[in-house]
Amino acid sequence: MKAVTTMKTTRSYWIALLAASQLIVPLASHAGTSAAPAPVVTQPASVEKGPPLPLQTIDGVGGILITPTAYLVNTSERLTSFAGMPSFSFTYVGLNSQNIEAIGANETLFQRLELGYSGSRFGLGSFNNAVYRAAGIHLSRSDVYVDNYSARILVLPENSFGTSYLPAITAGAQIKSSTGVETINRELGGALTSIGYRRDNSVDYTLTATKALKYPWTLDRPLLLSLGVRLSEAAWLGYVGYGDHYKATIEANFAYSITDWLWLAGEFRQNQYPYSHSITVNGYELVRPESDWWTLGAAFVLSKHATVTVGYGYFGGILNSDVKAGWAAQLKYEF
Repeated sequence: MKAVTTMKTTRSYWIALLAASQLIVPLASHAGTSAAPAPVVTQPASVEKGPPLPLQTIDGVGGILITPTAYLVNTSERLTSFAGMPSFSFTYVGLNSQNIEAIGANETLFQRLELGYSGSRFGLGSFNNAVYRAAGIHLSRSDVYVDNYSARILVLPENSFGTSYLPAITAGAQIKSSTGVETINRELGGALTSIGYRRDNSVDYTLTATKALKYPWTLDRPLLLSLGVRLSEAAWLGYVGYGDHYKATIEANFAYSITDWLWLAGEFRQNQYPYSHSITVNGYELVRPESDWWTLGAAFVLSKHATVTVGYGYFGGILNSDVKAGWAAQLKYEF
């Protein structure tokens, strides 16, 4: 109960921080005397807001659906602004009998620091029935939750040092806290512990590089390429808990602007199963090894503030289910 209270308090503080940053407005002063003409003050030119991209991942950072980009979400339009405007998203992923629902919020400060939160629910689908058939155990939960609190910093802006070839590089950390997996492990008699489950919280570390290309061979349309590495202890993004040592995985994505209002995107996320083996009881495979994920999708830019994305992806096996493919949809809004 204390862990849940702490998690809720941390969540409230995090969201309050995002909201409070909007109350800070840069001040400018103008001085002059009657004896001399007032000095000419040049105001920073306002940069026209670009499309509401990147999207927000299930983990609550700027990216596609399951992988980040080095570009931060909704940076300030003026260099003198302390904070950009906040961004919000709702994502749904359908995986046969299982499903994922996620809400996300982001705020970028100083054009360099992106703060984010996402709360996601994973519906267990047929897992409970499989457990009952295999072991005669009635689980009290039919879903689990993961809260992600993220911070990412733009280490190297794109094309730094007067070059045209350096990518943007962003480093990040995601504090992950899962609710429900500890209860399931206890009701299974510690079955998850026997294969390597150790706790219901951990931290992911990411390093991501992104480069925008625009050449005749891209038909003079922007092509964004991202490549990153992740250190994680999580099983299925944390929905099935965390192991006791980190593994490094690779993730990559692309986004191509077909028109100003339509983008095509694809991504790949390598997953390293943190546990020692699967769980099979009386011929029922209850926990199978984790697979790599990939998705393809299209993002429709409705306005300078809103984006709707639909996609299709391969998610392999999750717990007892052999999910060959699923579909996803996201609505994102930037103020």
